[in-house]
Amino acid sequence: MPDLADVFALGTIEVHGRIRGSSNSTLLVTASFEDVTQLAVFKPESGERPLWDFPGGLWRREIAAYELSKAFSIPLIPETVLRDDPDFGPGAIAPYIEHDPDQHYFMLREDPDLATWFQTLAAFDVIANNSDRKGGHVLLGPEGPRGIDHGLCFHVDDKLRTVIWDFECLPLTDEATQALETLQRDGLPEIFDLLLIDDEQEALRQRVDHLLAVGELPLLNEDGDWPPYPWPLI
Repeated sequence: MPDLADVFALGTIEVHGRIRGSSNSTLLVTASFEDVTQLAVFKPESGERPLWDFPGGLWRREIAAYELSKAFSIPLIPETVLRDDPDFGPGAIAPYIEHDPDQHYFMLREDPDLATWFQTLAAFDVIANNSDRKGGHVLLGPEGPRGIDHGLCFHVDDKLRTVIWDFECLPLTDEATQALETLQRDGLPEIFDLLLIDDEQEALRQRVDHLLAVGELPLLNEDGDWPPYPWPLI
């Protein structure tokens, strides 16, 4: 049986439509390869709107976020791979997560069983420099919570914007500390050379070193030059 990466990268896709509320052309598709079918979300570069501060090819950052998350011992992000589609061109494709849209971060944070997961995700967002962690970018699926939508990560400038400030100044979780130590010791995966420019990789390494050195999540600063929250919040 083929693994999910092969299904997404090599299979055929049937497009069901565009996912409502997405700022770019985010497509709900079924990917089929051999005897495996999987409902998925496909974000082709051809459907992106130009941004003033991020270059085109946001799909590379989606894949980089997943590759970075693999350093963590708990699953944070759905498997995300490159699909070079004959009709839509290159883009990132990941499993569609069945979820209740009303169960976003502001509801899920009340569950004490998810506290460690959220605190670890907060550390991930710091090193990924996630500038778009909305409440609706956390989904509770059948296999537990997952973070989605990571196209606005890895900028060289400090652009952290997130709704997950509940853990400000708290120590890093064991899961986050171990992941940072692994990244510091082993370096970034080789695939990052294809996904991020050298300056973005260096900024990522510096964020890993800094967060590991301070050992705690950052303080919410609402008076800084960059707003600490995304908009809309959900």
